[in-house]
Amino acid sequence: MKKPKRILILRTDRLGDVILSTPAIRNLRLAYPDAHIAFLCRPYTRQAVEGNPYLDEVIEYDKHGRHKSFSSTVRFSFWLRTKKFDWAVVLHPTNRANMIVFLAGIPLRVGFNRKTGYLLNKRIPHKKQQGKKHEVEYTLDILRYIGVEVKDKVLYFPVIDKARKVVDKLFNSKGVDSGKKLLVIHPSASCPSKRWSQNNFSRLIRVLKAANHDLIIAVITSEAEKKFGKKLVEENDVVDLRGKLNLAELGALLERASLLISNDTGPVHIAAALKIPVISIFGRNDPGLSPLRWRPLGKNSYYLHKDVGCKKCLAHNCDKNFLCLQSIAVEEVFELAIKFLKSN
Repeated sequence: MKKPKRILILRTDRLGDVILSTPAIRNLRLAYPDAHIAFLCRPYTRQAVEGNPYLDEVIEYDKHGRHKSFSSTVRFSFWLRTKKFDWAVVLHPTNRANMIVFLAGIPLRVGFNRKTGYLLNKRIPHKKQQGKKHEVEYTLDILRYIGVEVKDKVLYFPVIDKARKVVDKLFNSKGVDSGKKLLVIHPSASCPSKRWSQNNFSRLIRVLKAANHDLIIAVITSEAEKKFGKKLVEENDVVDLRGKLNLAELGALLERASLLISNDTGPVHIAAALKIPVISIFGRNDPGLSPLRWRPLGKNSYYLHKDVGCKKCLAHNCDKNFLCLQSIAVEEVFELAIKFLKSN
């Protein structure tokens, strides 16, 4: 196979997925140190890869905005054709991603044989739904298939000084003592089947505060998901950072934290990439969504997950009132949190 001069990596799904793709970026750079390597992603995940030292370029594809229509996607594909990429590595199978690299005329197009997989000329079977290994391994399987040696599986998230200064300013404005231990709580998630209750999070904050009076607790969510932290902020003395941080600033916040407690969602992978201790709360008993596939990676990462006997997960249509999540007790999370806080 001809050595590539220009490589395009595509991942157009969510934040955590993009972060879990960073080992693929690094291994392609190790294999082809002189190649121009670009990463195509959605606008909201751009800051997760912008500043990655193994990339030369970040390209935005706005599938919910300016590239939403079929015609705009075709125009985008033809624009991409002018960049003359030799390889396209499609890390997540979507109809649009496969169509884009086909219309862009990229000679080698590799990815999973799913959706419009026939538009790729190097295809591997799609078995992610079986959840038999971690998402990082599924992603790296694409590289292995085209003969790229996997030497490194470490996640990467860039933290920039500008973002650090914003977080410092926010903390100063709220009178936060930067010398105290910081615990960050992220109570939101994309689906109710992933959300531990606000009652549980609020009670957890109270018992943690009672155990450590000097502990600073910050609550984070995106602007769109602020309501999932409302009860926590109203009932407790916390630093309310809901909707106040972009991705770069979130990284700067987590960098200074002693612990993140979160539902199964993107910020756990940012913390893991920064080697910050993580407790991640999992709900659904579905192989493709299991901790085996999606747990935060690293020696300081831990997850809680209960199997309550569901033969099939109904997700947001759960008829057991999300018993899997309810079965995770505040006391269990508290004990783990205290253990991490004492050791860090």
